[in-house]
Amino acid sequence: MEPLSIDSVVVDTPIDITPIRPNTPRSEAIPIERPKIKGRQRLLQGLQRMSSSPSLAGMGRTRSSSLRSGGKASMSCVSLSSSGSSYGHSYGTSYSSEMSAGYSTAPTSVANSPGPGSPLFDEKARLRMIAPDGPTSVPLPSEFRPLSRDGLESDSDYFSRPVRKRIQRRENFNFWADMPTEIRMHILRYLKPKEIVRCSAVSKSWHAMCFDGQLWSDLDTSEYYRDITAFALVNIITSAGPFVRDLNLRGCVQLRDHWGKDRLAGACRNLENFSLEGCRIDRTSIHCFLLQNNRLVHVNLSGLAGATNAAMKILASHCPRVEHLNISWCNNIDTRGLRKVVEGCPKLRDLRAGEVRGWDDVDFMFELFKRNTLERLVLMNCDSLNDDSLAALIEGVDSEVDVLTDRPIVPPRRLKHLDITRCRGISDTGVKTLANNVPYLEGLQLSKCHALTDSALTSLLPTCPVLTHLDLEELDGLTNETLKTLTISPCATHLRHLCISYCENMGDSGMLPVLKASPSLTSLDMDNTRISDLVLAEAAASIRTRNRTARALSGSERPHIGLKIVAYDCANVTWTGVREVLSRNAEISRPSPKSASTTPTYPREIIGLKCFYNWQPTVEEHTKRVLRGDFAAAARLERKWVDWMMLNEEAGREGTPGRRRRLRRAREAQLLHADEEEGGAGVATGGIGRRRRARSGPGGCIVM
Repeated sequence: MEPLSIDSVVVDTPIDITPIRPNTPRSEAIPIERPKIKGRQRLLQGLQRMSSSPSLAGMGRTRSSSLRSGGKASMSCVSLSSSGSSYGHSYGTSYSSEMSAGYSTAPTSVANSPGPGSPLFDEKARLRMIAPDGPTSVPLPSEFRPLSRDGLESDSDYFSRPVRKRIQRRENFNFWADMPTEIRMHILRYLKPKEIVRCSAVSKSWHAMCFDGQLWSDLDTSEYYRDITAFALVNIITSAGPFVRDLNLRGCVQLRDHWGKDRLAGACRNLENFSLEGCRIDRTSIHCFLLQNNRLVHVNLSGLAGATNAAMKILASHCPRVEHLNISWCNNIDTRGLRKVVEGCPKLRDLRAGEVRGWDDVDFMFELFKRNTLERLVLMNCDSLNDDSLAALIEGVDSEVDVLTDRPIVPPRRLKHLDITRCRGISDTGVKTLANNVPYLEGLQLSKCHALTDSALTSLLPTCPVLTHLDLEELDGLTNETLKTLTISPCATHLRHLCISYCENMGDSGMLPVLKASPSLTSLDMDNTRISDLVLAEAAASIRTRNRTARALSGSERPHIGLKIVAYDCANVTWTGVREVLSRNAEISRPSPKSASTTPTYPREIIGLKCFYNWQPTVEEHTKRVLRGDFAAAARLERKWVDWMMLNEEAGREGTPGRRRRLRRAREAQLLHADEEEGGAGVATGGIGRRRRARSGPGGCIVM
């Protein structure tokens, strides 16, 4: 048995080992005397204490063989291991020394190592174990052992590792650039034209995309023609010319100097709807537009001085598909140019030629009669139109006459809208030719034809079963007989718009039956007539009847204006009739005790009233409150307004303060009005009149 060496046990204690005290329990192990160390072994012990890298003790390992067979230690066996470690807790071995080159530095074996009961072992002492990465203080469980890069224990089997799928990162891509062109164009279509022009300034690619012709197939500048610049408009037209189908340049006066310079007229070749109303364009550009677009269906040249009969000739020869033509206020066009259009465009349905000369040409009107394709004819302010030409348009020339009815036997006209406003050459004779010949007529405008009387209307209205719009403004010869005839006509139930403004011979006896017989009426103009508060009360009652029917069908909803009434400058309309309208507009119907329903019903349709200008602000505010559903505020405003009107009336009665002053002012105003009517020369010629001069002294003012 080899002698016990001090190298076999390494104890890391802060103080020197002291003898066992008497009160310390002795261990059952046999005490071993420590021999004195001399020479080489003492030096090695000191070096091991300085390096703090002792050999393992009590691990059950066999003694390592030294390089030398004599068992003596050498400097090459000294462990100089580093104290740092990346792992805080792990077991070490005797091969962990940097200077051992992989060989053990423990010179002793397990057999002669001291156990826990040895006097050299102190339970309070802390053992320091040598680990591959540094010394550890205490052993830790296996779950704290070092792991590999993949998260597994370093001593586990390679084939037991789970297979982990590597997720490949998606490459970066440009969402907008990689998107298909069709989708990008579809997204840009949701923008307004002004927003698209602004987006074109982002980059060159966006500029090319925003001015792509697919976005501008419908170019309508009626909403932004004042805001868009000439440069942007020229860029759009030249870039998207072949794609444009509908071109509306109404009011674009900024293009005046660009028509010929930038070749705008030749950029568009596939137009179908074309409008240049109000543009400052020369005659050559108009001709170029018409020559290069043979698919035109709708043409609007209203108000263009450059539009002439030559343009009509080009239109007739190159644009046979034209159905709508508007040449109103074109002073250089007459019926000679329109004859070419009628002959070359067999599908013409809508012709608007206000203030065009030559409508007294019977041959041209007979040509229109033979075609019989017109559904809308607008001839406002055409003084050349007379009874003979209108009869040629409706009945033809020398047509066969029915013996029983004494009417020409002709096919019915397809006219749906006829406007002969301010055609002073039309009288009752011309209007009577419309009777029984226009069964499809829906709109009839006879305003300011002062020669018309009741005789023409009483014969025409019963023969128009689907008439919805009737305009009789400023016809002084009409009376209540016309309105009574309208009441018993088949068109009364379809009537939606009626205008009798400035018909001073019409009053309550004619309007009350019309309101009862026309449940679909939505617009009623009665200013400067003899109607009274009874008409307003009847209109309010008719709206109340509509609300009952509508409420039963569709339920309650926010109110809207169902009937517009214009009743200003009517001498017989007082604030009492206006109050009736306001009261009915804000009326809430309470359920009766016998009714099963307990919820109140609110008005669905109300009346939009235009009355005396001094009352109009109150009426408009009341209407706003009703439209937003604030019926309590509307009723409160109505009560305050009624109280104010009643106080004003009481202030004008006898015995009230200021009554004499107001009466004197009214008398003076009445006398002044009489002087102007009966005073001979009057104020206009410098005289005041005989009555006024007689009351005034010689020093009176001749002006006032």
